[in-house]
Amino acid sequence: MASVAVPEWLNKGDNAWQMLSATLVALQGFPGLALFYAGAVTRKCALTSAFMALYAMAATMPCWALWAHNMAFGHRLLPFVGRPAPALAQHYMLTQALLPFTLHLHSNGEVETAAVAPLYPSASMVFFQWAFAGVTVGLVAGAVLGRMSVKAWMAFVPLWTTLSYTVGAYSIWGGGFLFHWGVMDYSGGYVVHLAAGVSGYTAAYWVGPRRKEEEEMTMAGGGNLVAMVAGAGILWMGWTGFNGGDPFSANTDSSVAVLNTHICTTTSILAWVCCDIAVRGRPSVVGAVQGMITGLVCITPAAGLVQGWAALLMGVASGTLPCYTMNAAMSFKVDDTLGILHTHAVSGVLGGVLTGVFAHPTLCDMFLPVTGSRGLVYGVRAGGVQVLKQVAAALFVAAWNVAATSIILVVVRAFVPLRMTEDELLAGDIAVHGEQAYYFSSGTNFPRSNIKYSFLLVVISDEMPVPDLS
Repeated sequence: MASVAVPEWLNKGDNAWQMLSATLVALQGFPGLALFYAGAVTRKCALTSAFMALYAMAATMPCWALWAHNMAFGHRLLPFVGRPAPALAQHYMLTQALLPFTLHLHSNGEVETAAVAPLYPSASMVFFQWAFAGVTVGLVAGAVLGRMSVKAWMAFVPLWTTLSYTVGAYSIWGGGFLFHWGVMDYSGGYVVHLAAGVSGYTAAYWVGPRRKEEEEMTMAGGGNLVAMVAGAGILWMGWTGFNGGDPFSANTDSSVAVLNTHICTTTSILAWVCCDIAVRGRPSVVGAVQGMITGLVCITPAAGLVQGWAALLMGVASGTLPCYTMNAAMSFKVDDTLGILHTHAVSGVLGGVLTGVFAHPTLCDMFLPVTGSRGLVYGVRAGGVQVLKQVAAALFVAAWNVAATSIILVVVRAFVPLRMTEDELLAGDIAVHGEQAYYFSSGTNFPRSNIKYSFLLVVISDEMPVPDLS
């Protein structure tokens, strides 16, 4: 029976699944990315790195609710972006969610696919899409950990969310020109991962490299690999909501997307580990985590559009090609701290193109606005055109993010330095925040109860020898 709080159009199962999916995605950003970053970098940078992920999630929300959500999913302003408008009014939040410009028409003007109108309120949609936006800008941080100024990062996050993320989201998901052209990006291979990977690499160019010693220590294994693995685990399990929530319904395609996500990811881990054994003679924990990430990213544009056997093949591809590009790119002059150009941009493009190869017609009709869409395997002519669409969309997203990120950072640089000062680079968290993650150095723990040692807790760093105070 309908009531004010339970209108006739509301599907409680869809609404519950969407809010749960949004929560799983948000957990990827914090604590997932925070733990992952803190463990992957050196100890003296751990707290700042975790803070960057926390701040990304926090600063994105006001922007998203005040103007950015409708830029990504509202009424059209331009073919690639919607009109900025708030999503805060009670009436807006309580009414049924609607993406107005996803209505797709045949060439003769007849309706081909109705506008996306999930069976839950707009409040759930805003929450879900905020989590994606927050995680995406958080991923950008992975390329500039260990040297980007916190103040510059604080300015960058809202600007990038507004000027970069919304464009990709509207163009491919919200009813923009790539959406109506039939580009396939089920859950963000382009909107999230290609955008983050390219933007992060561009930001790394503008910010400049880490100190040489810092780079060598990070490459040697970071500061706390157990924390890194824990963060990676949250990222992995959170992807159930990332891909499973994107049909905007708890339906059969959502189940396919979740299963394919884990098929591809586990296969990618195994493929990367095998590559490590073949090249280095032993498996690497860091390599296994990288393989996990590339598998998750690769399947994201295809999750609900391909069959399980295709997800398996995509896992093999994502565990080998990005592994090769990452190891072959060691001589690149741009210091991409965690290699997100390879784990996110390369894997995102790989997944997008392979989606154009393997997308199944039946699954496509469950999700895409252009009926009869299919991959190359199911029709050479139509599938070949689809692959070309996927490549063209990747080029647009990459070009926009290079340009937007560069402009944003040039503007930010006019007001605050992009890099930490030399003192901050040397001392790390204690100079940036007046706090630090670990109260020990060089394997030595200092008893806090002993006042004799208390001054060491705030001055010692990874590079300073432990004095003999006996």
